[in-house]
Amino acid sequence: METRPYFVFGDLIGNLTTGAFVGGLCTAVITLNWEVSIAMVAGMAIGMAVSLPAGVLFGSLFGALEVFLPVMTTGMVAGMVVGMRSSMVVIAFVDAVWVGGACGVGIVIVTYLANVWIQRGAQRWTT
Repeated sequence: METRPYFVFGDLIGNLTTGAFVGGLCTAVITLNWEVSIAMVAGMAIGMAVSLPAGVLFGSLFGALEVFLPVMTTGMVAGMVVGMRSSMVVIAFVDAVWVGGACGVGIVIVTYLANVWIQRGAQRWTT
């Protein structure tokens, strides 16, 4: 993963935007009468459908290999979380956007921490 500020900022903006968009779309599509497990799968599918073009867009600006993994993960996680929540309680559109954006920021943090952990383990085996 890149550690230069341009790319870190790009990862953050890409995931925040994707998560917010997926959250808003999921709360618009999924309503209270959905079964929770079906809403989770539908939210994940919506997240995947939205994050693929977002990955292409942000990948062209910030590098495809660095962007696709977190953006696709953000789309799936935000879709599942907001989809399940929308099927259980009525969630305002703005709240769904916030939750989706928070999922995006969380995925960026987890991705960077996993990269540090994996790189540290790889150095031990290759030196």
